[in-house]
Amino acid sequence: MSTIYERKTGLFQIVMILLFGFVILVTLLPILNILALSFSEKDAILTGRVGLLPIGFNVEAYSMVFNDASMMRAFIFSFLLMVLQLTLSMGATILGAYPLSKSHLPGRQALMMLIIITMYFSAGVIPSYILYKDLKLLNTIWVLLLPSLISAFNLIILRTFFASINISLYEAAYMDGCSEFRALWSITLPLSKAAIMTLSMFYAVERWNTVSDIILFIQDPKLYTLQYKLKLMLDIISIPYESGIVTQITPENFKSACIVFTMIPMLVIYPFVQKYFRDGVMIGSVKG
Repeated sequence: MSTIYERKTGLFQIVMILLFGFVILVTLLPILNILALSFSEKDAILTGRVGLLPIGFNVEAYSMVFNDASMMRAFIFSFLLMVLQLTLSMGATILGAYPLSKSHLPGRQALMMLIIITMYFSAGVIPSYILYKDLKLLNTIWVLLLPSLISAFNLIILRTFFASINISLYEAAYMDGCSEFRALWSITLPLSKAAIMTLSMFYAVERWNTVSDIILFIQDPKLYTLQYKLKLMLDIISIPYESGIVTQITPENFKSACIVFTMIPMLVIYPFVQKYFRDGVMIGSVKG
């Protein structure tokens, strides 16, 4: 029996490896193509010979991106906005999830029902626009932060994680005179590091990639994020051919360089937090 079970397990693992390898390959190929286009020479791009590897080496498009003052300003603003959103959102999510994880909280089920309803129903764009206008949030940084302050999905995930922490840890702390805030700081947060880092990544990626709120609620160019700036450039990009000037940049080359430029922060940050997606933090926290 054990031999049959081991064969089935081995076959299942092989199938899963092949399946996820295919998914990774499908996801990676377009990124490699964009990266290759951003570094390739003009003639290779115009003749359609660029595949997964760059043909030649041309960094003129990157020079154009980095020398664009508006792009750099949008990059700095997007990064600061992401950090601020991450800080406010995780703080609010933690303070909301912790009391909801307590079974003795009055009205806990009713509150959870209201939170779940927000995942399926929304007022819509026009009522939201009117509300933000009445609150004088339009064309301010707050219209980019407050509406997406807490994700109901992330709140439920964190609440469930907090509720899974062994209650004996809290009981021992309460017997020593520990307050709820001290229990949150000294017990809950250290044991929830993996969940907090994972949700932080969710919030950061969501804010970094969001463009819709800029399109709907922002007209001030100073509040344009890098992603919206990229959208504008992809819509109107044209490479001028002035008299006597020969350029090695094509629209596809410049677009690809802009896309790679917007990917850099996430590519830099992710390797430092990806380990928390698999680490188990409850192991060894309670001993018999």
